Amino acid sequence: MNDFFKIIKRFVPPYKKYLALNIIFNILAAFLTLFSFAFIVPILEMLFGIEEMAYTPMHTGDGNSLKDVAINNFYYYTQLMITDWGPSGALAGLAAMLVFMTALKTGATYLSSYFIIPMRSGIVRDIRNYMYNKIVSLPISFFTDSRKGDVMARMTGDVAEIENSIMSSLDMFFKNPIMIIVCLTMMITISWQLTVFVLILLPLAGLVMGRVGKRLKRQSLEAQNQWGLLMSNIEETLGGLRIIKAFNAEHKVRSRFKRENQKFYKISNRIARRQSLAHPMSEFLGTFTIAIVLWFGGTLILVGNYSLDAGFFIYYMVIFYSIINPAKELSKAVYSIQKGLASMERVDRILNAQNPIKDPAEPKKIDRLEGTIDYNDVTFSYGTMPVLKDVSLHIPAGATVAIVGQSGSGKSTLADLLPRFYDIDKGSIAIDGINVKDMKVKDLRSFMGNVNQEAILFNDTFYNNITFGVEEASMEKVIEAAKIANAHDFIMASENGYDTNIGDRGCRLSGGQRQRISIARAILKNPPILILDEATSALDSENEKLVQSALDRLMKDRTTIVIAHRLSTIKNADIICVMHDGRIVEAGGHDELIAKNGYYKRLVDMQKF
Repeated sequence: MNDFFKIIKRFVPPYKKYLALNIIFNILAAFLTLFSFAFIVPILEMLFGIEEMAYTPMHTGDGNSLKDVAINNFYYYTQLMITDWGPSGALAGLAAMLVFMTALKTGATYLSSYFIIPMRSGIVRDIRNYMYNKIVSLPISFFTDSRKGDVMARMTGDVAEIENSIMSSLDMFFKNPIMIIVCLTMMITISWQLTVFVLILLPLAGLVMGRVGKRLKRQSLEAQNQWGLLMSNIEETLGGLRIIKAFNAEHKVRSRFKRENQKFYKISNRIARRQSLAHPMSEFLGTFTIAIVLWFGGTLILVGNYSLDAGFFIYYMVIFYSIINPAKELSKAVYSIQKGLASMERVDRILNAQNPIKDPAEPKKIDRLEGTIDYNDVTFSYGTMPVLKDVSLHIPAGATVAIVGQSGSGKSTLADLLPRFYDIDKGSIAIDGINVKDMKVKDLRSFMGNVNQEAILFNDTFYNNITFGVEEASMEKVIEAAKIANAHDFIMASENGYDTNIGDRGCRLSGGQRQRISIARAILKNPPILILDEATSALDSENEKLVQSALDRLMKDRTTIVIAHRLSTIKNADIICVMHDGRIVEAGGHDELIAKNGYYKRLVDMQKF
């Protein structure tokens, strides 16, 4: 259970007030339980005529123990009730006191649960927030190595499992040990010899339960991993539905999903069966223990070798029986916690993931950039094979540099290194003579705007998508940016203008419209450095013309890196760099490179046909 207490130590401190109140009311409920059961003893003795002694008031100052005084005075006042009200009236009075004490006990129990709920819900909320914050802060490289569906499964299924198992067990975990401790203390007070015998039996039952719980955790971890695979399968299916239908691959994806789902079904059955074993096993072991104690204690009383009278032995057995339910609930909580710990283990793999892209200890503060960029002998690899090899490139401030080359030559990687989506293996990248690693990552990226081949939009309004990267923006500036991006007209033609929702990933818009919204977003940010990654390659000729017109306005007076397949769009670039196998093999203007009759000339010739 060390892992459970580590979770408590990590997440409970903000809710110490609620935990303290929960513990206070649990202790109160436990003591009220003992006192309410105490009324059973005189009721039994009155009914069966067991106790007929005459009692007088007793005080602790006379050398009597607190226990003897409490028992004596309790019976003294009971006898007074019998004298004043008669046996039936006294019995009714004791029964009323029993009801009253039970009402207090149940009220305290409710309040203990009442105060644990904000803590339980708050911890789950905090875990979700920590998860989301971590996902947003982790580098892109983390998600190239992880399945998106598995990350989603950890964010949803695993957190839900933590809520259902660990957090739902908090109340039981803090309530039941208190009840068990208080009851055991009373049992020791009544008869320490009999309690020693009980304490020998209980750990044996606990040992059996513990062995089953450990195996449950291993199976739960396997189940959550399988759930992650299922989520990945669903996410890939939804993302690739067009291709699945185009290639008549419905049967193939159905078979794959059915196979993985069947595997999850079998694991879930094993877990559910093992978890359902907790209650009957604990009930059997509890009853078995009670039977042994009943036989052992009863035998001692019957043979007359034991000082405990029959009334208090019954009270002792009632208290002991009251431990059984908390023990059963505690065993169920342990089972649930073991299951939830498997999910917490998966969640921690994200929460404990290290971000290699860190801010420097003493970052350089930069208020504005001119936009001069220098790549100096840059080498980078995603794994063991280098993607870029000793690349050097000087980009003057305000210049437009086009990077062309075959797929896989390293064009996009070269651009991704500038905002530190990845960190280089060797060499350096500098802006205005300052190494990008000497700047805060947030500051560095604030000077850059991106327009990608796939316009990444959100299920929100036109206005919120355009202002996505800007803290505050007036409607006038948003409209101005949309007009420069050739987007204002079709926005105003929509049902609610700038307040129109564009759907998931902008599904209600055409490709050209989505791209122009992403350009408007970049225009509004007004960055000194612009990265255009195949911004027009997926568009038809008419949309390309509109988008290219918007891009030309956006690129004006900015340092721009353009990654392009369509060479016709970058003829007017100040510098064209041709990449091949991770190196810049040619650089210069369009006419200059054509005259060289090298790599660039061959690329141009290939696109003519």
